[in-house]
Amino acid sequence: MPREREGNRKTKGAPLPIVTTLQKFLKTYEKHCAQTQTSVCPAIKRDLKTSINNEQILSKFVLVRPDDSPPSILPVSLEPLLMTVQDECYMLGREISIWGLQLSNPEVARLASLLESKGRACPFTTLKLMDCRIDAWSLGRLGTALQFSSLRSLVLDYCKFGNEEIESVFSGLENNQRLRDLSLRFCGLGPQSGPRLGSAMCQSAVRELHLDGNYLQCSGALGLLRPIAEYVEMQGKDQPATAPPDTRNPPQPFQGIKKKIKDLTEAGPWLVKLYLADNGIDGKGKEEENSLLEFTQILTRLIRYSTHLRELDLGNNVLGEAAAADILEALRARKTGKLPVLKITVTPQISSDTFRSIWENSKKSSITRKKKEKSMLLDTCAG
Repeated sequence: MPREREGNRKTKGAPLPIVTTLQKFLKTYEKHCAQTQTSVCPAIKRDLKTSINNEQILSKFVLVRPDDSPPSILPVSLEPLLMTVQDECYMLGREISIWGLQLSNPEVARLASLLESKGRACPFTTLKLMDCRIDAWSLGRLGTALQFSSLRSLVLDYCKFGNEEIESVFSGLENNQRLRDLSLRFCGLGPQSGPRLGSAMCQSAVRELHLDGNYLQCSGALGLLRPIAEYVEMQGKDQPATAPPDTRNPPQPFQGIKKKIKDLTEAGPWLVKLYLADNGIDGKGKEEENSLLEFTQILTRLIRYSTHLRELDLGNNVLGEAAAADILEALRARKTGKLPVLKITVTPQISSDTFRSIWENSKKSSITRKKKEKSMLLDTCAG
C-alpha cells in the first residue's frame, strides 16, 4: 500500500506530526461511524493503525465490506470516511478504493461534491469503484463531477452498466483534460458502447484504456477505433509510416502528449495503451464477418500511423489468419517508418509463423537495447 515516510524529524519523547494527525483522523472517523449508525471499516482502521505505528503518511484508503459480516451487523458506508477527510482537512490522501459496496445517492453526492472541490479540499487523484452497485442517478452525478475533478485515474471494473448509466460516464470524459487512465473491465459493455466511447476518447486526455472482458464485438470495437484511426491517419498523411518521420517536426499527437499547462493536456485522442482482450471480436456470423474485415482495416491504419500508441492487447479474440496477416503487414510498415515500437498481444489461434512474426515485430530490437546500454555506460564513465 503506497505510503510516504514523514522523515526523521521526531523529537525525543514527542510523536511526529503525522502520528498526531492520523490518531485524530481515526478518532473522528469512529465518531462519524457512530453518528451515522454504520460500521467502522476494518481495512480503514487497520491501515490507519499501521501507518501510526510506522509513523508514515496514509495515502490510500481501501473501503471494503467484510466477507463474513452477518446481515445483523451495521453496513460499512463511504460517508463517514468522506466526512472525516473534510472535517480534518486531510490533504495527504491520493487514492480511494471501494470494493463490493452498494453506494447510496447521498454517499455518491458527497463524493461528487468532494471531487468537484479539487485542490481546495480534495487531494485525491485516483478513484476505484470495483464491483459496486450504483444507480443511474448516482452515475449521472459522478459523471458531472468528472469534468470538474482533479482525478487522473478512474477504475469502474466489474460494475455492471446499462446504456443510460454508461452514457453518464462518457459525458464526463468530454473535454476532460486531466483524466489519464480509465478502466471499464467486465462492465457488460456491448457493441452500442463502442462509437460513444470512441467519440469520448477524441475529446479527452485519456492515455490508458482498459476494456477487457466486455462484449464490444467487431462492430463495437470498430466504432471505438474508427474516429481515433481517422485522426491519426490525417495527422500522418504528410509522413506515412512507409517513410521515416521528420525528426525536426514530429507528428502533432506526440507533441500533444508532452504539452501540459497546469497539469492539463489538450483534448485527444492520445491513447498510449489500449486493452481489448476477451471482447468477442471474431468473424462468427455473416454480419460479424463483414465487421471483422472493416475492423481489421481500421486497426491496421491505427497501427501504421499512430505515433503515440505503445501497447495493444487483443488477446482472447479469435481474429483469424487473414486479420493476423494484415496486422503483421501493418507492424512491418510501422517498423519501416521508424515509428515507436508497438507491443501487440494476439490469440495464439493462428499459424505459428504468423504469431511468431507478430511477436518479433512488436518488441524492441536487441540492437536498440545494446545502443541504449552503451550510451548509459558512456554517460556513467563521463560522469
